[in-house]
Amino acid sequence: MKTRTTVFLILVLLAGTAQARDVRQDERELLHTEAVLCAAFEQGDAATLRRGLDPTFTLTDSHGQVTGFARNIDDVARRDPAYDVFRNHDQQVRLYGDAAVVTGITTVRGRSGKDAFAANFRYTDTWIRGADGWKIVASHASRLDK
Repeated sequence: MKTRTTVFLILVLLAGTAQARDVRQDERELLHTEAVLCAAFEQGDAATLRRGLDPTFTLTDSHGQVTGFARNIDDVARRDPAYDVFRNHDQQVRLYGDAAVVTGITTVRGRSGKDAFAANFRYTDTWIRGADGWKIVASHASRLDK
């Protein structure tokens, strides 16, 4: 009886360790993918952005305007706005199985038309994991005061 109980407890502990490892792996993968997508905005790489955003993607920007997948891809392809800096930091990841929410701050600097801009935004990205990996389905950005 003691042996069976000991074996059961070991299996439970091993399962918990494997699950914790998977959570850390998912967190690393999400943060890496966010960094890749930031670089795509910065470099005007619409192809990478197309792979990272779900076709149903929506962005609610700091003015309350909602745009979809096509508009965001087109903006990046046209490079307007053109980013010199597009970086996420102070991020937190919350996992819910095949869904995740990532919050943090995005720092941007660049030009739109002839106007220069620089700002920080508090953001929330909602991710879904499908057969081809993690994709952002929704994002919201609120401009932070200077």
